Amino acid sequence: MGAHALGRDLDAVAGSARAELVRVIGLSGAWDADPGWRAVFEAVPRHLFVPYYYVGAQGGYERLWGASPDPRVRERWLRGVYADAPLATRLRDGELVSSSSQPSLMARMLVELRVTDGCRVLEIGAGTGYNAALLAHRLGDGLVTTVDLEPEITESARTHLADAGYSPAVVTGDGARGVPEHAPYDRIIATCALPSVPPAWLAQCSPGARILAPLATGLIALTVRDAEHAEGTFLDTAAYFVPLRGTGPAPADEIPHRSGDHELFRFLLTLTHGTLDPQDARDLWERELRPGRERYGVTVADGRVRAWLDDPEGPYSWPLP
Repeated sequence: MGAHALGRDLDAVAGSARAELVRVIGLSGAWDADPGWRAVFEAVPRHLFVPYYYVGAQGGYERLWGASPDPRVRERWLRGVYADAPLATRLRDGELVSSSSQPSLMARMLVELRVTDGCRVLEIGAGTGYNAALLAHRLGDGLVTTVDLEPEITESARTHLADAGYSPAVVTGDGARGVPEHAPYDRIIATCALPSVPPAWLAQCSPGARILAPLATGLIALTVRDAEHAEGTFLDTAAYFVPLRGTGPAPADEIPHRSGDHELFRFLLTLTHGTLDPQDARDLWERELRPGRERYGVTVADGRVRAWLDDPEGPYSWPLP
């Protein structure tokens, strides 16, 4: 991809770059269980949702801007947009507050959401609007709602969606409270890390609804029984997201890192932060043969949330906030 070509025909070059990204995602196996998502990623132009983003540079961050007068900067911007990598899209006082997730992880999450025609979906964390566009392309604008606490984020997401030809509901509000005015939902997907599962979501779900959310560096998939009860297990994949705003720092940020810690042990430490002593956690992890994420689960019942290992009625269970 040359800077001269990029200056001549951005859409054509972006289309070629998008096709390569789709090929890479396909090789990862992300949508093997639901190949229908491939056509969605082929159709939705990511570059319209990320007009600029930040990359690490000496002394801080450098902004790459699609409208830069320098064609070399525009080329770097477009290459980055269509790389299978997360993008830092909004900073505040040098700290990341919003991002566009790694596309292959987005694809994996959308597949695991297990949508079918007619599903009504609530997305927690509007971000750039790209994920909402993918959902809207698959399901239709009228079945998708996305919510974010920051007016600046929802306004830019709404603009990006309109530029790409989509108009799902974009709501400014506290994602932990859901969006009851558009309920009931058949699926809820969060694109920000949670300290726990907000019980308020359950009351906005239809019986049998599926909730998929980042929790403790993993992804929890819950099946909703009714307004007070849901249960499920973690996927086996790691997942690191910007925390849900308004909930404080992610627990992982508060846990001291020890050289040589296995990332699956760090997952257990994060999941049980404040309820299990680190040495007890290490002893448990070793005794249980270093369990992977898929052996853990979460139960929401009567307004209380707890995590567990192997069996919700077994000996290893911890309350979540």
